[in-house]
Amino acid sequence: MQLSEEGLDLIKRSEGFRGQTYKDVAGFPTIGYGHKLLPGESYPEGIDEARASALLANDVKAVEQAVERLVRVQVTQGQFDALVDFCYNLGSARLQSSTLLRALNAGHYDDAREQLLRWDCAGGKVVSGLQARREAESRLWAGTSESKSQAA
Repeated sequence: MQLSEEGLDLIKRSEGFRGQTYKDVAGFPTIGYGHKLLPGESYPEGIDEARASALLANDVKAVEQAVERLVRVQVTQGQFDALVDFCYNLGSARLQSSTLLRALNAGHYDDAREQLLRWDCAGGKVVSGLQARREAESRLWAGTSESKSQAA
């Protein structure tokens, strides 16, 4: 399964485009649509949106593979998209050790969807941008068209 355009749009809206290298909330050098710089990778002149989209497409492939490897039950396109966005944001290790994945793999789809909404904190505090992103993922999961609403 591959990330849909709707899922890709969510990642782009949530991450936002930055043409210059910056440190993400965890302190990692990042550029474009949340691309973490690899060792030896540098963009001193910055990048444009086309290059950022290419980096994102490459990063998404790895995330898609991780979701495919971890999820042992059938999922809809919306559920897959939500999981890819979740992993793009938090990393596949978080999904791998989560109650969300345990619920999903046990066939408890509604419980898994509820678990998505729990991942809205940073530093022990609810972050509105994460809350909006998790709500958008939840709408994707449910297959509602509201997933295109603003995610931070």
